[in-house]
Amino acid sequence: MFTGIITALGTVRAITPIGGGHDMRVEIATPWADVASIPPGASIACSGCCLTAVAVDATGFAAEVSAETLSRTTLGAWRVGTRVNLERSLRMGDELGGHIVSGHVDGVGEAVEAVADEGSTRWRFRVPRDLARFIAVKGSVAVDGVSLTVNAADDDAFAVNIIPHTASVTGFSLLRPGDRVNIEIDMLARYVARMMGR
Repeated sequence: MFTGIITALGTVRAITPIGGGHDMRVEIATPWADVASIPPGASIACSGCCLTAVAVDATGFAAEVSAETLSRTTLGAWRVGTRVNLERSLRMGDELGGHIVSGHVDGVGEAVEAVADEGSTRWRFRVPRDLARFIAVKGSVAVDGVSLTVNAADDDAFAVNIIPHTASVTGFSLLRPGDRVNIEIDMLARYVARMMGR
């Protein structure tokens, strides 16, 4: 489990096809000083997608990504040099600063526009309609693993405001209209919909 509070921007340093070329092994360099202490098998959220560290060294870690994950996230478009939002999994007693994020990406959205809004930037994202119904004004959503508050929502899109600090410590500083992003809806919305028979 995660909180959606990004703790580092990593960089893809190598990609190797595996499983007949359908899966891939990705190596991510991180600025974490204690990265070598991460045990193999640990979960790390990578731009919102929970991956298992299968190998760790002094400067980063490697993870293997299945064809299923590649087909449902933006990870298949990663290249050497791609910047990655990183968050290590919660430990008991950690501060819950964002919202409960599972790292299970629900779908892919598209950045539509970024408009200056006082001291922040309002980003609008288009999402599949089957996801949009779970996104509510003043609810939570994770965009590339970043926990955000929804400020507007309609049938196929929603908007969030990004303050300069968030932009500076996440991939939002590199995001451009037309870019695809990983979307995870609020876990509570998923279960409420299930209980309501939707």
